[in-house]
Amino acid sequence: MSSHFLWYIPNTVEPGHRGDETTDGWGSLDLSTDLALAAEAHGWEGALIGTGWGRPDTFTVATALAARTTTFQPLVAIRPGYWQPAHFASAAATLDRLSEGRLLVNIVSGHDGVAQYGDTAGDQAQRYGRTQEFLALVRRLWTQEHVTFHGEHYRVDDSTLAPRPVATDDRAHPRLYFGGASPAAERVAAAEADVQLFWGEPLDGVAERIARLRTLSEDVERRHAPLEFGLRITTVVRDTADEAWHDAEAKVARMARDAGTRPDPLRRRAVGQQRLLDLAARGDVLDTCLYTAPGRYGGGGAGTTWLVGSAEDVADALRRYRDLGVTHFVLSDTPYLQETARVGDRLLGLLREPAPA
Repeated sequence: MSSHFLWYIPNTVEPGHRGDETTDGWGSLDLSTDLALAAEAHGWEGALIGTGWGRPDTFTVATALAARTTTFQPLVAIRPGYWQPAHFASAAATLDRLSEGRLLVNIVSGHDGVAQYGDTAGDQAQRYGRTQEFLALVRRLWTQEHVTFHGEHYRVDDSTLAPRPVATDDRAHPRLYFGGASPAAERVAAAEADVQLFWGEPLDGVAERIARLRTLSEDVERRHAPLEFGLRITTVVRDTADEAWHDAEAKVARMARDAGTRPDPLRRRAVGQQRLLDLAARGDVLDTCLYTAPGRYGGGGAGTTWLVGSAEDVADALRRYRDLGVTHFVLSDTPYLQETARVGDRLLGLLREPAPA
C-alpha cells in the first residue's frame, strides 16, 4: 500500500505556536497561502489544518487555500457538536467538488471550550457515541439517496445530498481520519474511520494498538474497507544527527525556561496525551531517536514527542512505523515555513525510495 505524506498548518492568529518565531501574518490568508504553497512545492501532498474555538474557522481557511493551490490537499479538522452532520456533509461535498477531489477530513472529539459555541460537553460515552453516529451518517449522505436515519444523537428523514463528493476508483468520498486512544475512541475508529491517527508513541505501543484495532474491526463487524493507520509527530531533521540533537535539546531548554509546565489539565484528560506524557519515565530517548523530553516542559499533542536526527535517521525511524502498517504520515516542525522546505526536500525523497537493503 502506498504511503501518504502531509505537513501541518497551525491556523492561529497568535504568533509563537510551538516556538515559531514568525511575528507577522498569523490569521492572514497570505501567510496561510505561503505555507500551503510551500507544502505543494516541497513534495507534501497537503497539510492538516488545526482547529480550535477562538481560532480562524478551519473549514473556511481550507476553502480559501484550495482556491489558491492546485494539488494541495487540506486535511480539515472538524468537530461534531460544532457541525451538524448533514450540514457538514453538504459543505464538505461542495468543497470536494470545487477542489476536484482534494478534501481530507479529520474528525476531532476531544474537549474544546464547547460551551462557548453552544455545545454540551457530555461524558466520554456520549461524545464518542455521537461521533460514531456523525461518521456513519456523513458516509451515508455522501454515498446514498433518500437517507433516513434515527439515532440517539442525530436524525434525518428522506435526505438526498447534492452535489456529491468526487468518487473515483480509489475513493468513494473524502478520506476520514480520526484520533483517540481510549477504548471508546478505538471502537469508533474500528467501526467508521478510514484512518486511525496515532501520536508519536514508540514502535511497541503502535504495534500493540494496530493489532488491537484490527481485532476490534472484526468484533464490531466493520462494513468498510480495512482501517488504515497514520502517525502525527514532530520531526527535527538536520544535516547530521549531532546538529539535530543539539538543536532539539536547545529547543527543549527554551521550553523549560519559558514554560516549565506540562500541558494544561484539560489536555491531560485525553488518554492518548497521557500515554505520551508517561513515556518520559522510560527514558529521554526511546527506540532509535524518539525524544520524550518535550512533554515535560509543555509540549502537547504532536509536540509531546519528536523524532530527531539526520534525514537518514528519521527516514529509518518512519520506515519502521511503515513496517508495522502505518501508511499516513502527518509531520511538522518550527519555524513552519522553513521546515516545510527543509523536511520536504531532505526527508520525503528517502521515504519514497525503496528502503536500503
